[in-house]
Amino acid sequence: MPLPTSPVIRRARLGAELRQLRRREELTLEQVCDRLGWASTSKLSRIELGQSRPDLADVLDLLDVYRVAPDERDALIVIARDAATGRGWWKTLGGMGERQRAYAELEAGAATVVEYQPAVVPGLLQTPAYARLRLGVARLLHPDVDVEADVRARLVRQEVLHRAEPPRYTALLELAACDPGGVPDGIWREQLRHLVNLAGRPNVTIRVVPPGVTAGGAHPLTPFTRYSFPDPADPRTVMLEALTTDVRLVSPSDLGWYDAVIDRLLDAALPATETAALLARLADDPSLPVAADLGGQPSVRARPEGAVLPRPRLPQD
Repeated sequence: MPLPTSPVIRRARLGAELRQLRRREELTLEQVCDRLGWASTSKLSRIELGQSRPDLADVLDLLDVYRVAPDERDALIVIARDAATGRGWWKTLGGMGERQRAYAELEAGAATVVEYQPAVVPGLLQTPAYARLRLGVARLLHPDVDVEADVRARLVRQEVLHRAEPPRYTALLELAACDPGGVPDGIWREQLRHLVNLAGRPNVTIRVVPPGVTAGGAHPLTPFTRYSFPDPADPRTVMLEALTTDVRLVSPSDLGWYDAVIDRLLDAALPATETAALLARLADDPSLPVAADLGGQPSVRARPEGAVLPRPRLPQD
């Protein structure tokens, strides 16, 4: 059964709620830990920051200290149980490295996912052969990478798009992600056809960003993914993908920037139907120049290459 919530997000939500309750009672970390007989404040600090899987008994003790009313207490216990989900759930996802687990946990509980990729096909959309090739390149930097294990884990992650109630997934791809870039012809054709097939699913939208859209103004500098969740009180999240690690953002000010950038990209990107047609043409003949083919699309002719879109309204405006 798919997980209805993401444990990492529920941990963040629980921590924020507990921190607010402590402040409401005008208690310091030290005072709470003294009352509970905890050896140091680090345990409570990690719970409030959502950095550890909470023990339900500890949460119940905290709710007692904060004198939480029954209705509010019951709601927080539900969140705490979701936040405490651990090894049993991970068995359903198979063996994963730490970085893939972080994405899988967010994907499993998401209602919507919007991903921006400037250079490669996103992991949720990759064929096994393409994924194996990309992960093999990563092994040059990280010799301990188990390529086959990571490919299997990626395929397990992709099942989220095919479950009974999948998230609404949108991929925004730059031109470079639609170029083979040295990928063998057979693998690339298979990958493009796979994208076309996935684009036919009602919950999957793939759109190509034409040339010049990110040439100026506020624009993404790295791949990123934005997640929202069925419970609107769970914090929306952006994951930034870097070379050796990933950064998770949850603050409203950070999310505001990425909301503005996503709106900008969605306004400029080819419609989903035109993107699917483009990918199908490239699958039939991967030697076609992608930029030239894009330039023939009506939505691109109205915005010449090199043109800069109006600056979006950003959070500090």
